[in-house]
Amino acid sequence: MEYRTLYNGVKIPMLGLGVFQIPDYAQAKAVVATALETGYRLIDTAQAYGNEQAVGDAVKESGLPREEVFLTTKLWIQDFSYDGAIQAARRSMERLGVEYLDLLLLHQPMGDYCSAWRGLETLYREGKLRAIGMANCYPHVLADLCETFAIKPMLNQVELHPFFQQPRNLATMEAYQVVPQAWGPFNEGLHDFFHHPVLEEIGGKYGKSAAQVALRWNLQRGVVVIPKSVHADRIRENFQVFDFTLSPEDMAQIQALDTGRSEIVDHFDPQWIRMLHQHTV
Repeated sequence: MEYRTLYNGVKIPMLGLGVFQIPDYAQAKAVVATALETGYRLIDTAQAYGNEQAVGDAVKESGLPREEVFLTTKLWIQDFSYDGAIQAARRSMERLGVEYLDLLLLHQPMGDYCSAWRGLETLYREGKLRAIGMANCYPHVLADLCETFAIKPMLNQVELHPFFQQPRNLATMEAYQVVPQAWGPFNEGLHDFFHHPVLEEIGGKYGKSAAQVALRWNLQRGVVVIPKSVHADRIRENFQVFDFTLSPEDMAQIQALDTGRSEIVDHFDPQWIRMLHQHTV
């Protein structure tokens, strides 16, 4: 396993398991168990996913020492106030069955996220959170947060894959020492992702799949990846990305695929913002 070090010295695995869209308790628990058996040590969940309990139970039943599993969860907009964030974080820890979180993120930079961030700062200073960060921050929002608060976000989880590469966002994160993390590293299968000719051609040189090539590409950019799958064989395949290196020519070919926009969620569309605000967990 490769690691990145957050600016506060905490090390985070470069590869983890995401559990978005796995609300069923038994399935989520089984998926996490498979990942931990495979060697994953980073699990990413959220209040909005509805599976914190399953994740916590799987980690507990794995028999692994708590300090060996890096647990991330996220707070939703409805709890974005100072007291709301603190109480929501405590509820997440209770569902996960832990006394501290390795990383807590604010899921969207919406509503009163500034007050919520102050709540995270308090929990961080109290030692309940080893690291704090944001999700879905574009460069101007991330820069504002970093310039405003005493404790900057340590990680920013955003959509990053060959078709939406966000170079300006990555440059902003680097400038502020914020580690990038990719959600949706497979673009949710759009653009015939798993059989894309460029990714498959590159993979053929190394005996790797298009998915493995995409993960390796992000890793070589310094991006932490959290691919999601409910299939044991895919979970294991996604883990086999540390035994090859893409050439500069490979990286350039993939860079040319960037469309400069998301096809999954448009945070610049007011209707999306309205929908996210109306969603409660």
